[in-house]
Amino acid sequence: MLKQKTLNGSFSLCGKGLHTGLNLTVTFNPAPENHGYKVQRIDIEGNPIIDAIAENVIETQRGTVIGKGDIKVSTIEHAMAALYALEVDNCLIQVNGPEFPILDGSAIEYVNAIENVGTKEQNAPKDWYVIRRKMEIKNEETGSCITILPDDEMSITAMISFESKFIHSQFATFENLSTFKKEIASARTFVFVRDIAPLLQANLIKGGDLNNAIVIYEKEASQEQLDKLSDLLKVPHINAKNLGYIQHKPLVWDNEPTRHKILDLIGDIALIGKPIKGRIIATRPGHTINNQFARMMRKDIRAHEIQAPVYDPTKAPELDVKRIREMLPHRYPMQLVDKVIEIGANYIVGVKNVTSNEPFFQGHFPDEPVMPGVLLVEAMSQCGGLLVLNTLDDPEKYSTYFLKIDNVKFRDKVVPGDTLIFKVELLAPVRHGISSMKGYIFVGDKLVAEASFTGQIKKNETNE
Repeated sequence: MLKQKTLNGSFSLCGKGLHTGLNLTVTFNPAPENHGYKVQRIDIEGNPIIDAIAENVIETQRGTVIGKGDIKVSTIEHAMAALYALEVDNCLIQVNGPEFPILDGSAIEYVNAIENVGTKEQNAPKDWYVIRRKMEIKNEETGSCITILPDDEMSITAMISFESKFIHSQFATFENLSTFKKEIASARTFVFVRDIAPLLQANLIKGGDLNNAIVIYEKEASQEQLDKLSDLLKVPHINAKNLGYIQHKPLVWDNEPTRHKILDLIGDIALIGKPIKGRIIATRPGHTINNQFARMMRKDIRAHEIQAPVYDPTKAPELDVKRIREMLPHRYPMQLVDKVIEIGANYIVGVKNVTSNEPFFQGHFPDEPVMPGVLLVEAMSQCGGLLVLNTLDDPEKYSTYFLKIDNVKFRDKVVPGDTLIFKVELLAPVRHGISSMKGYIFVGDKLVAEASFTGQIKKNETNE
């Protein structure tokens, strides 16, 4: 099973802030499992911490800005993209000012620094959110749209369109996280000349220059206007008739602007709080719709806090009914697990097909057959018993018994025709033959029952 990751040590990066022009230092630190991403302002009394989640985004016009009360931190998206793409799940980020340094306008320096310090696995399992159905968010006014579809990996296809002959229509594809450094991380932010002057005059990009952005001069301006702009940018004057890209470093790819849009989208997806498995199709993405998408995803995650395991009935089981009968003493009508489809070091997934021929339906209830809740708990415990017995050399010589049952919840009825999917997880390592577990039962994607229970493993008396 894949585990959560954090950094193997701390590292710092220094540079100017795009909006403030301040000299800033951002430091990335290891964090415990289930910590997520948090940003701390160490230049403010009390060193306030802001959770880097979509609900805390307070501005999306000139980058992603998170805030808490009067405290805010901007331009976080490039660092978030690097952490997410390199599969760092938990990190405490400290910054001595109101924004992250812009560096070269891409994520490559963050990626290199993370790779240099390395990552390490943690005890908690990686908490993927697997997309099971199409979801979509649109902005009819801007034509922006983000769609996510089921897939085995996270991938992105992005398309952008502007009133410019240089990037009138572009697309780019990002196939999986392993290609981030090579295909996406070096893509720099871009801006149009027509947008720069108002930003400079409003003191909104004090730290911007040709070292950290691609500047696109796509509509001819007067030579006087362009000279004034060059003076503000502190670059040599250029001929107003020469349209095109203006930057110190050549384009890395012909579609670098679109790749940067993917970079920004990954950074904003990091604010969902869980790694995702799904294919994203983004048309004219930007921070505003990215954040709307992230909020939609967080809402869906809350609605499906515990995800049902994926069940492929054509796949060969890990434990079939014959092996289950060898390991468990239960027989008809009390054997309540038909097969085990997945088993790991600390979890198990089992299946039971509920038919109208179950004997308990004769009395529970004749006119409205409902599987008794006590049998649902028994079925979860049998599945948990298979998990712990599977770790023994001679599981046939042992049995498991209930010691305690807690926090039982029945969320929906189980009726004939349902296929039950059990997922049971160890809450702690087995010690002295005692195991504590948490069990869930699903019908399709719906959680129908859950319980925590403690069991004891005992050697059968006939084997003493």
